[in-house]
Amino acid sequence: MTRSRQLTSKQAFSHNVATQPSVAKGGAVGSRLSAEVQRAFLPDGVLAKHIQGFSARASQIAMATLVSDAIASKGNAVIEAGTGVGKTFAYLIPAMLSGKQVIVSTGSKNLQEQLFLKDLPALTAMLGMAPKLALLKGRNNYLCQYRLDRQMQEASHIEARLLDDLLKINQWAGMSQDGDIGTLTSVPEHSPALPLVVSTKETCLGQRCDSYDACFTRKARSRAMEAKIIVVNHHLFFADSVLKDTGFAELLPDPDVVIFDEAHLLPDICVNYFGQQCATRALDDLLQKLLVVYQTELTDTGQIAQFCQRCLVKLTDWHNQLYASGELDWRLMLGNKAIAVASWDVLAELTALQTLLLAHIGRSSTLDDIAIRLTEFIQKLSVFFHCDNPQAAYSIELGSRFVVLRISPINIALECQQLFAPQTSWIFTSATLQVNRSLGHFAKEMGIAKAQQVILDSPFDYPRQAVFCVPRQLGNVANQQQALKQLVDVCVKAIEAAQGRTFILFTSHKMLEQTALALRSRTPYPLLVQGQAGKQSLLTKFRQLGNAVLLGTSSFWEGVDVRGKLLSCVVIDKLPFVSPDDTLYRARADNVSRRGGDPFTEVALPQAIIALKQGVGRLIRDEKDRGVLILCDNRIVNRDYGQAFLNSLPPMARTRDLDKALAFLRQIP
Repeated sequence: MTRSRQLTSKQAFSHNVATQPSVAKGGAVGSRLSAEVQRAFLPDGVLAKHIQGFSARASQIAMATLVSDAIASKGNAVIEAGTGVGKTFAYLIPAMLSGKQVIVSTGSKNLQEQLFLKDLPALTAMLGMAPKLALLKGRNNYLCQYRLDRQMQEASHIEARLLDDLLKINQWAGMSQDGDIGTLTSVPEHSPALPLVVSTKETCLGQRCDSYDACFTRKARSRAMEAKIIVVNHHLFFADSVLKDTGFAELLPDPDVVIFDEAHLLPDICVNYFGQQCATRALDDLLQKLLVVYQTELTDTGQIAQFCQRCLVKLTDWHNQLYASGELDWRLMLGNKAIAVASWDVLAELTALQTLLLAHIGRSSTLDDIAIRLTEFIQKLSVFFHCDNPQAAYSIELGSRFVVLRISPINIALECQQLFAPQTSWIFTSATLQVNRSLGHFAKEMGIAKAQQVILDSPFDYPRQAVFCVPRQLGNVANQQQALKQLVDVCVKAIEAAQGRTFILFTSHKMLEQTALALRSRTPYPLLVQGQAGKQSLLTKFRQLGNAVLLGTSSFWEGVDVRGKLLSCVVIDKLPFVSPDDTLYRARADNVSRRGGDPFTEVALPQAIIALKQGVGRLIRDEKDRGVLILCDNRIVNRDYGQAFLNSLPPMARTRDLDKALAFLRQIP
């Protein structure tokens, strides 16, 4: 593996990147691209000419040079770029100037749209270029004309409110240029009509479809194939690359370069796409749809209804036993003989139904489609029930009425190695990739055998801008009642000192709910609690109020950008270690133990460090921000592993004296 490098803020600023030769393996092409990219960032470059107040950051130039060299040499790079480095321009400018076909993949819809609607258009104007750009979303973001036509044909059987939405969609479809459901404003985003008319892999007829020429999904793919810069999200990238969409083959081209922004999200996303899942809600829907086929098309075949009803009864009995058990680890659940028997009974009934349907193939196109999907369900259930892959975790996610069965790979590195083609440059960047000043954990987890690994620290003055406090006299966080009382007491003092303007981040919903209840009578400032409204609605209200307190769990630990004096304090209840009962963690831990490793240091600790870095990253968002971070968990200073956390966090001023931290808060205007 290429030796990793770490550039601190001080080193980055003292290192005149613009005058350094590019990496030797890039050759003359690398030198030309690097030199051209570096010129864009100079005091008299195009960015300074077009952006008022622009000043070159050495760490940003360093990153742009690294990306340029990786592109020119068809190499790989893993780059942690701390908040404030300016990583977006640092990878977009090399991507554009290279002239190569580049896919930029993001972890969030917000960043995806920012790149396509704001950053890329601005850079094309500044650089005087006109490369073809494309924004490609997952196929379920596009209207399917075939499915819409089918719904309209059945209009007489559709209830009034649903039909009203379908008519509005039909009217919009005649005017839309791209069929992007995100631009549909006449129908609520949660309308039950939308799942009935969006494009899906299962219902796609490909070239057999009468609407093939007009197909919005096909057109979106065509635009992507012709574009130089294609913006996607991680879910689409891996759905396309791993699952290989049917109908039009893959949606994405094979590019010269792939850049993953928000790359810290990739390991969890890969677990989903390299694994398998089966939702029993979809199976129930399929059986209900089959009953409708019997009632409307095949009334002479009573056996279909009989077999279908038997399947529904067995499925319900099986669900009831799963909920009664409450166990989430399928390997452990298999020890329950009654559940094991009920599971195979479900499979037997579905197989009998499948045999019956095969005898009626050709009588109904809908029945033919159901038979195909039923076969897929039977195959997935059989694989799950056999539970014979020692390199995977088998888990059950209990919903309100139905369950999701998941098979998750313990180690995704091998799958990633097969995916990351050597003829493509692979670039991974995020503000939170390193663990204890090393990018080795991320590179190993993602199976990146050869990559330049560089840490570019944030240029922010953290010792001056931020105070990190772990209050003294904190008790054991394992004692929930004591931990709750201490947390509430600290929050009350912090909220008062900050005059609201506080995020309180939790590792569990239970602690969030208990804290919210306790704070209602102890603080005069508005409380915004996760669950009261959607994430974006709560954030909008937080910004509008100016003195609010927001309480949230994992979804608020990342992807949230509140700048300036609106947010002055972040309180975190405890270190975000994964639950030891988590099925995937347990499987990974067992795997590490079998080869003589330490599950805590190899699995639990790195995950917790990355998660904590995300939460901490909410506090300081630009060079003018000031704030206080309070962690109500003294393990970070009392346990040996605490130093790994501290080494991974920004260099904030530290104190154990809560009064000093509160005094700093009160000085923030």
